[in-house]
Amino acid sequence: MNLGLSADEVLTTTRAVRKRLDFERPVGREVIQDCVSIARQAPSGRNRQRWDFVFVEDHQRKKAVADLWLRGLRAGQTGGAVTRDASTTGWHRIASSLDDLASRIHAAPWLLIPCVRVDSRAELADVRGQAGAWGSVLPAVWSFMLAARERGLGTAWTTAHLTFEREVAEVIGIPYDTVVQAALTPVAYTVGTNFLPARRAPTHDFIHWDMW
Repeated sequence: MNLGLSADEVLTTTRAVRKRLDFERPVGREVIQDCVSIARQAPSGRNRQRWDFVFVEDHQRKKAVADLWLRGLRAGQTGGAVTRDASTTGWHRIASSLDDLASRIHAAPWLLIPCVRVDSRAELADVRGQAGAWGSVLPAVWSFMLAARERGLGTAWTTAHLTFEREVAEVIGIPYDTVVQAALTPVAYTVGTNFLPARRAPTHDFIHWDMW
């Protein structure tokens, strides 16, 4: 059942949901298919539509993917974080909810791994190739997340499993050389649907007129 949110409400209240995911309530394939039907309208480079969504429900495969995701999470991320003021990003709250998700992500009704097809991984060797590849899958993922929000489903963009992308590919049969994984998100109904706009830096912090 749709929530009947306006476009602005969907855009401003689609949250990364971690603590408020209902892992006991099943999510039917028909709801996921509805969300994908909307996601396929997202723009993609030269309209090649070269993205694929892998939905993992099988318990053993889910557990194997979740274990690799946890290993990646514990391994950390290279490079320093460049963020805006900490008071607007709320990192401590995010870290707490991430810990909660880490303890039970394997129990999510579905794990979604969005992917993009490439001729070869050499395509990602420069910025233009990367921008073209990611730009051909990320709009579809975001559209899926927005459609999910309207249907009472929660998602949370994560990338920790990419530290072990090849191993994840082996678990779920993704052809590693020509299909690149972009993210991983649990898909589950939310506990309550009363999400609000998040704290963000002021609008003027993001805008540059004519010059940087």
